[in-house]
Amino acid sequence: GEYYVRLPLRRSATIEHGNALRIDWQSLIKEEGVYYDYIIGNPPFLGKQFQNSDQKSDMELVFGDIEGAGLLDYVSAWYLLAARYMNHHKIDSKIKTAFVSTNSISQGEQVSALWKELFANYGVKIHFAYRTFKWNNEARGNAAVHVIIVGFANFDVNEKLIFDNTTADSEKIRTDNINPYLVAGKDNWIPLRKKPICSAPEMSYGSMANDGGNLILSDEEKKELISKDPTAEKFIKKFLGSYEFINKIDRWCIWLKDVSPDKYSSVKGILNRISLVREYRNNSTRQATRKLADFPMLFGETRQPQSDYLLVPGVSSENRKYIPIGFLSSEIIASDLARTVANATKYHFGVITSLMHMTWVKYTCGRLKSDYRYSSSLVYNNFPWPENPGDKQKEAVEKAAQAVLDARAQFPDSSLADLYDPNTMPPALVKAHQQLDKAVDLCYRPQPFVNETKRIEYLFELYDKYTAGLFVEEKKGKKGKKERKVKTDK
Repeated sequence: GEYYVRLPLRRSATIEHGNALRIDWQSLIKEEGVYYDYIIGNPPFLGKQFQNSDQKSDMELVFGDIEGAGLLDYVSAWYLLAARYMNHHKIDSKIKTAFVSTNSISQGEQVSALWKELFANYGVKIHFAYRTFKWNNEARGNAAVHVIIVGFANFDVNEKLIFDNTTADSEKIRTDNINPYLVAGKDNWIPLRKKPICSAPEMSYGSMANDGGNLILSDEEKKELISKDPTAEKFIKKFLGSYEFINKIDRWCIWLKDVSPDKYSSVKGILNRISLVREYRNNSTRQATRKLADFPMLFGETRQPQSDYLLVPGVSSENRKYIPIGFLSSEIIASDLARTVANATKYHFGVITSLMHMTWVKYTCGRLKSDYRYSSSLVYNNFPWPENPGDKQKEAVEKAAQAVLDARAQFPDSSLADLYDPNTMPPALVKAHQQLDKAVDLCYRPQPFVNETKRIEYLFELYDKYTAGLFVEEKKGKKGKKERKVKTDK
């Protein structure tokens, strides 16, 4: 209730209000040597698929023709503008910036698109980071957002700090450097690769129908088609994507690859569906799809393995400790929503269903909402496999991998979703995976990994080692076929 003296007027802060992505931050400076102390705002935490036309226009204005910018979350624009602003004033001031952000800017393809630009052109260094945590607000009906906090500047400091409250031993991690995945390590980003950096079987996408749904059958549609003409059954095969594989759902497809026309030309139900495929493709706005109308009996893209294969779900819940992976017969058609590894052994199965691989997935995988979106070119092809495992170590992994398969087989009526749900995972399967994790760990090193942080730091160190060698070999390879062959042998 006391009287406050408002006069005489005193100098106060300079405040500019507006769209931070449209305002030229440098133009706000009115006096020589004066810069803004604070930028305050609450930008929408939107991924690329949720941005409206105005927000997409904002992103284009900020990023221009920077490679990969179309993949980025809306919040990433503030990072680039802050980097430019700090760079402009680096001579007269050491400005620091910290943002709360969507966690996806430190995962998947966004890392390369954003941080490559910040590191290469603005000399950005991460000073501290809070790893992913859920951030709730008080708005009605608002779900928690998965966020990170990143403190950065365009100058270096001797000691950096990482905070991680998801582990039991949640303490400050002191390190010399923090990479864009918010892990202690070099300022590297993982690129898309066409082939694995290690000696491992190649991973591929499954087959894409591009058929308007006419070559794909539900259980009921399959029964109806066969009831009208039993000969149709020989042209129908089981068809699995990520969802069907994990949830044990029957789905089918008409598969006519390498089938002579006279074999199915009298099956009206199949011919009717083929006609609908041709019509769908002819009416497409995409030229590539219209060209496929000449082959209406076939999937738009056929990548079915000729041998039995491993199926890795393209999308899987982050709540599972392990992504459910399994061996399938070549007679089961994998959809483009799944990933396949042909000619895989139990050793390969054991490694990529282990905790080591899951740790790599957690830090490098893209996300669909919060679910893992598994990519062969980003995750699998960059994964650092054990460097020089001995025969006994491989045998131990194979034995433990078989034990995991045997544990699953004890519950034939349960789906993989049931078996890998943290609340319902059978003790026998938990123990089998624990033994497999130990066997895989020993392929990497004899000392145990005390926590997830030590695992991912080790994996990034190994990744740096593999890719440094790969770079040298690729440079040598340009000299001639003989040296390229040496690279292959290695």
